[in-house]
Amino acid sequence: MENKQKIRDILNAAGLRPTRQRLDLGVLLFTGEDRHLTAEMLRDDAFANNIRISLATIYNTLHQFTEAGLLREVAVSGAKTYFDTNTGDHHHFHLEDGNTVLDIAHGELKVEGIPTPPEGMEVSQIDIVVHLRSSKSD
Repeated sequence: MENKQKIRDILNAAGLRPTRQRLDLGVLLFTGEDRHLTAEMLRDDAFANNIRISLATIYNTLHQFTEAGLLREVAVSGAKTYFDTNTGDHHHFHLEDGNTVLDIAHGELKVEGIPTPPEGMEVSQIDIVVHLRSSKSD
């Protein structure tokens, strides 16, 4: 119950109505360690916790949370998108072998030479994903 109240407060502060689905998914997303997950991974978590919710509702909720600033969307390749509960300034490793996303520690990667944006625009975020695979030893 305490977790649901915490999520209710988070949703209210973000301007989102605390529906049952948002509360249930919010508990899975925001009451533990920071994590990176796909909609399918969140669906599996929901089912494992006896939360029955459609994949379409999960996608809609993840996008609503992202638009409200509660999640960060990380596109790793083509159509593969992860949602990050850590919305702070940081970059990512993508482990291709295990389809896993990990944070790169803040300050480990320096970004230089950022171009001047067109008039009336400003840089809001820079996302760098470093793709990794197991090295082949001969």
